[in-house]
Amino acid sequence: MLICITNQKLCRDDFLNRINEIARGKPHAIMLREKDLSEIDYENLAIQVKEICDNHQVNLIINQSIEIADRLKVGAVQVSIDNLREKSEAIKNFDQVGVSVHSVDQAKEAEASGADYLIAGHIFPTECKKGLPPRGLRFLKEVCDCVSIPVFAIGGISEANYKIALMAGAKGICIMSEAMTTDHPETLSQRFVF
Repeated sequence: MLICITNQKLCRDDFLNRINEIARGKPHAIMLREKDLSEIDYENLAIQVKEICDNHQVNLIINQSIEIADRLKVGAVQVSIDNLREKSEAIKNFDQVGVSVHSVDQAKEAEASGADYLIAGHIFPTECKKGLPPRGLRFLKEVCDCVSIPVFAIGGISEANYKIALMAGAKGICIMSEAMTTDHPETLSQRFVF
């Protein structure tokens, strides 16, 4: 399963057109990340991205902003472990809750708290986490082995290495840089085969 994560700063062309092209290729989901936007700007962008995802019948995941997800009637959210702890009651209202984890203990806690899936990383070196060493495949395998819910690998995932992440136990992958920069975003789902 492929989750494409947005980052307007990496996108060199028209962002909404790129989202449309990605959605046309039918990934498992598109996660609207955009951490640098104000709440109002994020919500306005989410409205537009939701329309694109709905048109292509692709799942939209709202990152962190559970209030916005609730207002827009988006059933899937991605939260940090801290957000899961702080807003556990509100999060229960969503159909799909993903939690970002960076340790085995966090993975176990997230599963016990009702997470539907985990995103574990970062696995490989990535420009997005410059200077921060990757946690690696051993970490990914340990997380996958300690939970029964699906784990998605994130961080430096490419066509050259994604199958290794799957061999370590990941049920899917998340890509951001590739999704935001590839010349053919509509083919991503064909290039990452599960």
